[in-house]
Amino acid sequence: MSLSKLSDEELLRLLAAGDENAFTTLYRRRQGAIYRFALQMSGCPAVAEDVTQEVFIRMMCDPHCYNESRGSVSAYLYGIARNQVLRRLRREHNHVQIDDEENMEIVPESLIAASDPLGDLTRSEAIESLRQAVLALPEHYREAVVLCDLHEMSYQESASALGCSLGTIRSRLHRGRALLAEKLRSSRTAFRTVDEKRCLTWNAETLKA
Repeated sequence: MSLSKLSDEELLRLLAAGDENAFTTLYRRRQGAIYRFALQMSGCPAVAEDVTQEVFIRMMCDPHCYNESRGSVSAYLYGIARNQVLRRLRREHNHVQIDDEENMEIVPESLIAASDPLGDLTRSEAIESLRQAVLALPEHYREAVVLCDLHEMSYQESASALGCSLGTIRSRLHRGRALLAEKLRSSRTAFRTVDEKRCLTWNAETLKA
C-alpha cells in the first residue's frame, strides 16, 4: 500500500520502527499547516520556519513521545508548535509584520468583508488588517481563533493541542472572536474614511483632466 494512503498514526508507527519514508510522507502532509499556524501566531516568517523545523526534528528524533490516547497526530504537532512559538515570542518580545504576497493566502476568504469597492488594493488592506487584528489578540485567545477558525480544527482537537478543556476552548474562542470583531469594526471605519478621501481625490483629478 502507498504510504500516502496511510493515516498519520500509521505513519508515525512506521517512523518509530525506523521507516524514513514514513517521515517524509508525514512531513509533506503536515508541514504546510504547521508553518501557517506558527506564522499566524507569530507574524514572523523566520520564527515560523524555525518552529516548523523544530517540530519535525522532535517528531523524527523521538516519535515515541506521541500518545494516541491524548489526541490526533495533528493535534500533537500543533501542540509542539504552540509551545515553540510561545517560547520564541517570550524570548524575543517582538512581532514582525508580514508584507510579502506569498503569505497573503493564510487568511480564509470567509473572514474577509464581501464588499470590495476599490478592488485588489482594498482587499489587500483588509487582509492585512485582519492579520494584524489576529496578531494583536492576547496569546490564549489568538491560538484558539487560529486553530478553530483559520485551521478549522474541532474543539476537541484544539483542546488536545493546547492541553486544556473543551469548556476553556469554547470560552477563549468566544472571547477571542468578540475582541477580533471589535478590532475589525475599527479597521473598517478607518478604511471607509480612507476610501472616501481616495474617491474625492480621484474625482478632483478627473475634473481637472
